Amino acid sequence: MFQNEYLRITLVVSITLVCAFILSSIFRFIINKYLKKKSADMNVDPTNYVFIKNASSFIILIIAIVVIFVSIPSLKAIGLSLFAGAGLLAAIIGFASQQAFANIVSGIFIVLYKPLRVGDYIELDIGQSGIVEDITLRHTVIRNFENRRIIVPNATIGSATIKNSSITEEKVCMHIEMGVSYDTNIDLAMQIMHDVICSHKFNIDNRTDADRQAGVNRVITRVVGFGDSSVNIRAWAWAVGPLEGWYMKCDVFKKIKEEFDAKGVEIPFPYRTIVYKKDITSSAE
Repeated sequence: MFQNEYLRITLVVSITLVCAFILSSIFRFIINKYLKKKSADMNVDPTNYVFIKNASSFIILIIAIVVIFVSIPSLKAIGLSLFAGAGLLAAIIGFASQQAFANIVSGIFIVLYKPLRVGDYIELDIGQSGIVEDITLRHTVIRNFENRRIIVPNATIGSATIKNSSITEEKVCMHIEMGVSYDTNIDLAMQIMHDVICSHKFNIDNRTDADRQAGVNRVITRVVGFGDSSVNIRAWAWAVGPLEGWYMKCDVFKKIKEEFDAKGVEIPFPYRTIVYKKDITSSAE
């Protein structure tokens, strides 16, 4: 009798868990193959689908546990006892798992209000940056430019200041700033910066029709200040996206330096005059 009961419990638990695993796999497969494809075809944000995919396994597991407790009389009695002491149990679980619940709630808020989405390039005030790859119930996965995955708890994301370069539009304005010596022809330096940026493949023309008719330059350059040994010039260079903007900025710095050298525009560096104490003593005598 005991062996039959033990066998029945084992079968119920095994079949329930196997069914839960199969159902979870099917559900995730449908989302991966169908819903994500539809979201791409309809240009709909896939963040919701990714979050639902990650949450589905958790929900199905909870349902499977409930089914196991209900199906087995001995476990059902234990479940009723736990339910009777739910107040104390809830207090203990709540105290022990408050950070986990905070991450779950923050994950739901991220999906609802969308401060970031899967595929967005973001920078956090904690110093991390990269492309959002996944949003789970507990954490957000960010892939940085070293192809490493940064796992950030959702509660941290919820309280962080986020710089999102993709939330409204992809194009970005990069500040290209150079310092030239005070005896430099400023107009020549500004023209070199303008021409180099305009010739880069990732630079885009962000002018309106009114700007073009008014003769506004494609790349705006301005003198923005004076340093100890340099006149500081800044150019506003637009690119189609944050990654392209970063590549453009690196390439442009190199090309501007080469053009400055070829046309005699000096990039100053600090000089130091060292006076030895013995020299001061000698001159005083």
